[in-house]
Amino acid sequence: MANQKQDDYLLQSLIDGDDKGIKEIYKKVYPKVRKYILSHDGSEDDAKDIMQKSLLQLLARAQATDFKITSSFDGYFVTIAKNLWRRAAKMAKSRVTNEGVLDLVHEEREIALAAYEQEKWELFQEKLSEISQNCREVLTFFFNKVPYVDIAKKLGYATENTVRQRIFKCKSKLKEAIYSDKRYNELKEL
Repeated sequence: MANQKQDDYLLQSLIDGDDKGIKEIYKKVYPKVRKYILSHDGSEDDAKDIMQKSLLQLLARAQATDFKITSSFDGYFVTIAKNLWRRAAKMAKSRVTNEGVLDLVHEEREIALAAYEQEKWELFQEKLSEISQNCREVLTFFFNKVPYVDIAKKLGYATENTVRQRIFKCKSKLKEAIYSDKRYNELKEL
């Protein structure tokens, strides 16, 4: 329960603009964000930039009336940062740079798109937690690119083909859960 109180305090500090709480967020979360960015071809400046964008995105989300973090504050925040960094890295690869031309990508649009992606991720995570334990295990191995032969051994399936069939069925159940949620249609329309 102490962790929940701490998480609530950190979130409320961000909403209220409380310097002491925001410094605590930096102290607690920035090393994790920095480590991720640096290990994924980013720089110290990139890490600082992503930290700022993550704070802004979380603040925007937290001001929604029904907002609630269901995981830990750290985990939620780092997921936002990872999503923002993946998006930034993807944009950088596709962007042609010219020193004499101003960057036409607007910061507000980037934050909005990152928030949209975060909402999709949260819906996916929520629906993943609602399917059976066995399906969660199978799909977690699948999403982490564990070879079928290893999944069969770890979960006691007879063959790789059985694993393929189980993955197909579990993915179908997950898709059905996601598609039947009214938030999916709202996110799809954006």
